[in-house]
Amino acid sequence: MFAIGEASRRSGVSVETIRYYEREGITAKPGRAANGRRLYSDAEISELAFIKRCRDLGFSLPDVRALRSLSGNAEGACSEVSTLGKRHLSDVRSKISDLRKIEAALEDLVASCESGEAKCAMLENLLADKD
Repeated sequence: MFAIGEASRRSGVSVETIRYYEREGITAKPGRAANGRRLYSDAEISELAFIKRCRDLGFSLPDVRALRSLSGNAEGACSEVSTLGKRHLSDVRSKISDLRKIEAALEDLVASCESGEAKCAMLENLLADKD
């Protein structure tokens, strides 16, 4: 059994995030020592690390809950996990597309600033009333 600081170090999840996950019911509340301090088992630390890997990939907390639930049911879970993964991949690709559009717009605006004009085209564009 490990204190929260050690659970944080082993899982890679910050202490505050561990407490947040417990408050929100994302993880079960751990056992407590006689002095009231949280104690984490290897299994609970593995669960935190699993959640961290999911979050690092950008999965939402509801998706993390679903994936965690599915991880306990190896049979038949692959199809549901695949569906979640495909949906998330589609969302990521959409965000990448949006970011590329933002990148192109910013490149144009920055290039107009570098031209040395007296008026700043970037500020004019940002201040313009566009619907």
